[in-house]
Order: sequence, then C-alpha cells, then structure tokens
Amino acid sequence: MKKLVGPLAVLTALAFFALAIPADAQRPAGGHPGAGAHPAPSGPSRAPVGAGHIPAHGPTSHTPLPSGGKPDMPGHPAAPHVDAGTDRWVGHGSNHAAYHLDHPWEHGRFPGGIGARQVWRLGGGDPSRFGFGGFFFSVAPADIAFCDGWLWDTDDIILYDDPDDPGWYLAYNVRLGTYVHVMYLGS
Repeated sequence: MKKLVGPLAVLTALAFFALAIPADAQRPAGGHPGAGAHPAPSGPSRAPVGAGHIPAHGPTSHTPLPSGGKPDMPGHPAAPHVDAGTDRWVGHGSNHAAYHLDHPWEHGRFPGGIGARQVWRLGGGDPSRFGFGGFFFSVAPADIAFCDGWLWDTDDIILYDDPDDPGWYLAYNVRLGTYVHVMYLGS
C-alpha cells in the first residue's frame, strides 16, 4: 500500500494541474478577473458566437433580433448576442420601452471596471439577484429568458455601458456570447 501512495499523489497532482490549466488559460494575465484582456480565438475553428470571444467594445449600432424567435445566421442563438467575427451586437435596439427607468442609477453607478479588459466570474444567484466581487445586479425582466443557459456560479461575464438605456449595463457572457441588460443593485 505504501508503494502506491507516492505514485497516486503524483497522479492526483497531475490531474489537478491538467484541470486547472485550461481554466486558468481563460483568465486574464495575472490569474484574476480584471487583470488583462483575453485574446479572441482565431482561425477557421472559431465559433460564430461565444466560445471565449470578448468584444473589443460595446454596441455602436442598432441591430435588432429577427422576428419570430429565429437566429440571424446559422450558428447564432435566437437571443441577443455578439457575432465573434465582426463584434456586431445583434439584438440591441434603441430606447426600447421595456428598459425605461423612471429613476436611472437609483442604486448608484457600478464602481468596478467595465469593458473588454475587465472579466468578472459570477459568484452565485439567479437573474433576480446575482453577484461577483462583492457587487450585486439583477437582470431586466424583459431579458430573463435570454439568460436561460447561464451558469450563475461559474460563468465569466463582462459589463459594457448601454449607450441607449440610462440605468442599465449590458452583461456579456463570454462562454455563450449572449448578453442581457442588468441593473446595479449595490455592494
């Protein structure tokens, strides 16, 4: 039995590092959220949406989702998303009534980093209240169906300013390539 302990410990350590290295490779330089930017996957094998792609910027134009709940292109979801090849934000419109707030920023503005250089790991919750880094948010009621596949305790997200709807941020899911409107609730 004693002869097995040494090799078993080595195999366990190797298995740990084999699992940890791919997860660490998805983190920014420095190994924690916000330390740097992820490189976008390149080459012909790049997925059309998600798969680790991080948009360089938030939406700059208005591209609504197609009607009837259908994807805009093959390989794209029928949810608001970012095309990995063009960084085009599909499903973002201008001043939609569902995102009107009588009191924008009622909980203050998010004091943490936003944009492509700040990756946050979700730390638990659900669409009504989720958090990371001691900060809390809620998903806009109109967008709850669009975060159906989110993993609330492990997905990486990036926040972008919403240029059209005061009081909201856009939370982009790096794994899925989809995004939803979120409101900062405080820390």
